[in-house]
Amino acid sequence: MKTYLRIATWSALALMLPVLRAQSGGVTPEPGITRQQAEQILQELRQIRQLLERQQQQQPSAGPPAKIKMNLEGAPMLGNKNAPLTMVEFTDYQCPFCQQFHTQTFGELKKNYVDTGKVRFYARDLPLDSMHPNAMRAAEAGRCANDQGQFWKLRDVMGNHPDKLDLESLLADAEFLKLDVKAFRVCVVQEKYKNEIQADLMEAMRIGADGTPAFVLGKSTADGVDGDLLVGAQPYNMFDLKLRSLDTK
Repeated sequence: MKTYLRIATWSALALMLPVLRAQSGGVTPEPGITRQQAEQILQELRQIRQLLERQQQQQPSAGPPAKIKMNLEGAPMLGNKNAPLTMVEFTDYQCPFCQQFHTQTFGELKKNYVDTGKVRFYARDLPLDSMHPNAMRAAEAGRCANDQGQFWKLRDVMGNHPDKLDLESLLADAEFLKLDVKAFRVCVVQEKYKNEIQADLMEAMRIGADGTPAFVLGKSTADGVDGDLLVGAQPYNMFDLKLRSLDTK
């Protein structure tokens, strides 16, 4: 996930520079940030650096295929199953860029394309758990809510609140959505869908999705999609332009 890691590194550094200064005794925070918070941020930066260094030692990949064909059987879908176009999102519920897409772009796409029957929208998981400790749990929670027919409602809650993905918060969300909380908890804690989430991770690697959120947009097929990869929290007009071009082909 090199793209995401680079963005995260520079974003974190931009946030840290105004509030931290190095001294011989360690890091001293400026007013407004505690020493513990400063150390936690620095620890995450060290982890990002280590991941980037490991990735740089690997052989470069050949890049994503010219056209991406995906089987989407079993993945949560929103919209008309017979829609001519398909959009797939690979997401990490703790990722700030995924939150940006969800809060600033998804609603307009849903209104103009999904609700009108032009596009069917699929959700896939890409939790970057080496950086986001709650991402895998959130992915499990979404699938466990799907067992009770509430995937999209819980997805909306998690997409708006990436800072509230601990188990207690998820259980509170399940209760608010009137799920069977006991069954939901067992499902999440026992990692019922761990293998399926790992399969999504492998699929993301196969198609060259090196950041979150990542999207595949293309023509609908009988079992999925035949389309192109787009990585990053793009603005609405970028998706609109791509979907319009597909609609005329």
